[in-house]
Amino acid sequence: MKTYDLRSDTVTLPSREMRKLMAKADVGDDVYGEDATINKLEELAAKITGKREALFIPSGSMGNLIPLYINGGRGNEVLSQMNSHIFHYELASATSIAGVMPVAVKGERGILRPEELEKHLRPASYLMPRITMIEIENTHNREGGTCYTYDQLKAVSDFARKHGFSLHMDGARMFNASVATGLPVKRMCSLVDTVTFCLSKGLGAPVGSLLCGPSKFIAEARRVRKMLGGGMRQAGIIASAGIYALENNIQRLKDDHANAKRIADTLSALEWANIDSKNVETNIIYFATPAHPAEQIVAQLKKKGVLCSAFGSNAIRMVTHLGITSQDVDEVCRLLREVKV
Repeated sequence: MKTYDLRSDTVTLPSREMRKLMAKADVGDDVYGEDATINKLEELAAKITGKREALFIPSGSMGNLIPLYINGGRGNEVLSQMNSHIFHYELASATSIAGVMPVAVKGERGILRPEELEKHLRPASYLMPRITMIEIENTHNREGGTCYTYDQLKAVSDFARKHGFSLHMDGARMFNASVATGLPVKRMCSLVDTVTFCLSKGLGAPVGSLLCGPSKFIAEARRVRKMLGGGMRQAGIIASAGIYALENNIQRLKDDHANAKRIADTLSALEWANIDSKNVETNIIYFATPAHPAEQIVAQLKKKGVLCSAFGSNAIRMVTHLGITSQDVDEVCRLLREVKV
């Protein structure tokens, strides 16, 4: 029985072509700045995002933690949407390591708006923490892969600049956002001070993320990366996979989006699932199972070879990726119709 793994786009496997490039990678000691492949990847990331410099890091979580540490600052506050990754999936590292307090802000479908951010401003007083930073997530994971439009992102950017706050974008899936909205990555990134993006999700690399920003920030980020244990040696082997991903796997993300839409359309016609397929913008599908335990449905689908994840007692997430073909989606949709509840 074939397995269709829709738990996350982190389950992607490096392609044969990517593995060949990895085997031929020119490597050196990155702590000394001597790994030519890492240097090439960082230059490519800076060019793509329009930032002065970039830093290759092990994970997206580290890519969020470093800006929180540097630009958030101990004893200060960072404003972020209430369902953000930094709240739910980064082990409270913002407070336990960076020493900055995340403040949960309401935002419909993951999108922050100035009128909600305004509610959290504090008067200048030595008795109160200072807000130093805003963090946004694009696409937004827990809100179903939603994207910022240019106008929405600019409104947050203008608000941050007006109040002197740093603006960081958790762009783990920002290429999905760019492909879905048509907003070029460089234009998107021009509205934020720092950005991190993942190579190991929809882009299909086995590991790694990039943190991009001003030269002075990246110089300090390199120090903090080392402090966090993220200094790497002959890591050009994995950096080469990132280069391949950026050069070959961005535009194909539209296929993942189309596959997600097809699955969502199928789910919308089923009695046991509750979803508005029009809200599926990228490759992440969240749907409710109001009258049935999500774990029960997840278990039944697993027996059929469809892997997905329960989120709470009555919600399920599915994520499409380069390991799921159009033909696979045909079969997944057929198996979804077979579910008995």
